Amino acid sequence: MLLLSYLLIATGHLTGVNKAAIAMFLAAIGWVVYICWGQDFVNMLHPGQYAEFLAGRESTTETVKDFIYDSVFLKHVGKAAAIVMYLLATMSIIEILNNNGCFDFVSEWIRTRNPNRLLWTITLATFILSANLDNLTTTIVMLVIMHQIVRSRPQRMLIGSAIVLAAVCGGCFTVIGDPTGLLLWANDAVTATQFSAYLALPALAAWVVPTMLISHQLPSRIDIEWQMAPYRGDDTRLNRWQRILMLVVAIGGLWFVPTFLSITRLPAFLGALCVLSVLWVVNEAFNRKLDNADQMSQRRIPRVIQYQAIQQMLFVMGIMLGIGVVTETGVLTEVADWIDKTIDSLWVVGIVSGLFSSVVDSFMMAVSDISLYDVWNAGDYARNGTYWKVIAYCTAVGGCLLSIGNISGVALMKMEHIHLGWYLKNITPKVLAGYIIGLAILFAETLLF
Repeated sequence: MLLLSYLLIATGHLTGVNKAAIAMFLAAIGWVVYICWGQDFVNMLHPGQYAEFLAGRESTTETVKDFIYDSVFLKHVGKAAAIVMYLLATMSIIEILNNNGCFDFVSEWIRTRNPNRLLWTITLATFILSANLDNLTTTIVMLVIMHQIVRSRPQRMLIGSAIVLAAVCGGCFTVIGDPTGLLLWANDAVTATQFSAYLALPALAAWVVPTMLISHQLPSRIDIEWQMAPYRGDDTRLNRWQRILMLVVAIGGLWFVPTFLSITRLPAFLGALCVLSVLWVVNEAFNRKLDNADQMSQRRIPRVIQYQAIQQMLFVMGIMLGIGVVTETGVLTEVADWIDKTIDSLWVVGIVSGLFSSVVDSFMMAVSDISLYDVWNAGDYARNGTYWKVIAYCTAVGGCLLSIGNISGVALMKMEHIHLGWYLKNITPKVLAGYIIGLAILFAETLLF
C-alpha cells in the first residue's frame, strides 16, 4: 500500500489527484488494515506492553483494538499533530504579518528594472524568511509579490523557480523552517544549533549556484509594473515602525522556540502558539480602529495561500500517520536491515533519496528515511549523527530537481502554468549543480568535524 501511495503521488501531476488526498487515504486505509491483523502485529512487536495492558485479563479482539488505540495509534497521532500544530501556528503568523503589510519591504527593495538585482533581492528575502517561518507559505507570499510586479510570464517562470529553490534551501538548514527539520528536532534526533551549523553552507551553496545560473537567462532589462501600496482599510494603515515591531515579535519569538523546548521539554508547537498569541495581541492593539469599524474582513490573505496551507497540513498529517502504520508492521525495520547489508552507505541512501524526492515528494521520502532507524542508535545514526543531516539536505534540495517534488513547486506550477518539460530543461540542470556542490560541502564538513 505504501508503494502504491508512492506511485500515486509521483503521478499526481498526470492524474490530477491531490497529494494530500492520497496521503489521507493511505493513513485511513493503513490503520484499518492494521486493525484487521492487529493481534499478529501486537504479539510480534509489543508483547511486553500488551501483557502489561491486559493486567491478567484474557486477550480478546476488543482488548487488542483498545491496546492499539491507546498505546499505538495515539502515539503516532500525537507526533503528527505536534508537527501540524506548529505549521498552523507559523502559517497563522505569516498571515497576520502579510495582512499588516510587513512584507511590503520586499516590494520596496526590488524597485528596479535590473533583473539581477531583482532576482537576488527577492530570493535573499525568501531565503532568510523561510529559515525562520514556514517555507511553503513564505514561498507563496513571495510568488504573489513577484506575480504582481513582473509582467512577462517567461521571466516570472524563471524568477518563480528561483524563489521556490531559495525557500526550500532556506527552510532546510533550520529546525523551524521545514517540516523535516522540525520532525527530526521533535524526535530528538538533532539539536537546533548543531543542525544549522552543519547545513548552513550546503544550503547556501544549493541556493546560490542555481540562482547565479538562472540570472544568466534573464534579459538585460525586465518588464516591471509597479503598483500602489495595497489598501488595508480606513486610514489606519500601519506605519513602518509598527510593521518592523510585528516582524521582530514574530521572528524573534520563533528564534526563542528552540530555547523554550530545551528548557521545558514541551513540544515546539506550544512555543509557536505562544508567539502567535503575543503577535495576535499586538495586531489587535495596532488595528483597534479597524476592529471597531468591522473592516478586518477586508484584509484577507489570498485564497491560494489559504488553500495551500490547509493542503500542506493535511498532507503532513496523512504521511506521518501512513508511515507510522507501516512502521508498526515491522516492514521498515526489515528494509533498514537490507540496506545495511547490501548498500551500507548513508551517502548512497541520501543521494538515492534525493533523486526519489524529485519524483515522489521530499517530505514523504524524508519521513520514510527517518522511520528506518532508531534515533538512539550509535555512530552516524545517533543524536546529531551524520545520517539525519544527509537525509534532511538530500530530500529537501533533491525535491527541487523537478517541480513536482514538493508542494512549493506544485504551487508554482499552478500559479504560472509551468509544464514539467520546461522545468526539466531549464531549471533541473542548475538545481543539480547546486545539489552536488552542497553535498560535497556537507561531506567535507563531516570529515573535518
